[in-house]
Amino acid sequence: MTTQTQPIQAYSLPTPNGQKVHVMLEELGVPWVYHRIDIGKGEQFAPDFLAISPNNKIPAIVDPEGPGGEPISIFESGAILKYLGLKFGQLYPTDPRQQVKVDEWLFWQVGGFGPMLGQNNHFTLYAPEKIPYAIKRYGEETLRLFRVLNTQLEGRDYIAGDYSIADIASIGWAQSWERYGATRAEHPNVIAWIERLNARPAVARGLAFGKAS
Repeated sequence: MTTQTQPIQAYSLPTPNGQKVHVMLEELGVPWVYHRIDIGKGEQFAPDFLAISPNNKIPAIVDPEGPGGEPISIFESGAILKYLGLKFGQLYPTDPRQQVKVDEWLFWQVGGFGPMLGQNNHFTLYAPEKIPYAIKRYGEETLRLFRVLNTQLEGRDYIAGDYSIADIASIGWAQSWERYGATRAEHPNVIAWIERLNARPAVARGLAFGKAS
């Protein structure tokens, strides 16, 4: 099993995207250091951060013990999860068919579940002008995605079979299910899955990490 002697540097915030990396690192039990990037102060545009995250978004990591023993920086949360899973041989399967299943649901989250819930948040909570069409569109898409996830979890404890980065990618976004209009009656498998993951100590630590900063 791969070991880590120098801590992984995580540039992040306790947002649903940042929480993916926090949870993953806690699950792996490897040494890591948290660097808070204050987006309210524009720190995401600092040259040092842009050098590792050219899209000026959190999270990003620097692994001082990357391939060949040389440092490597990675941006985009899905890429970080997959890199860490492959490096440490945990939470990402070795069987090619099962890898496809995990990848499908990882990309479902980064391409749909996260962005659509993010747009829902923006137009419902933060947009200076309340646009009924946008609120309705993203509200309906949010609930559609919760229904998709509920169907996938029918008869399963975890999204892609065994517990994996597919679950870690989605758990932070799913936490606010009540605010999005999801219900126990209509989405029982999702709520049970959320409660199952929240009972994991590493998930609880990862979701809480940085909130007091």
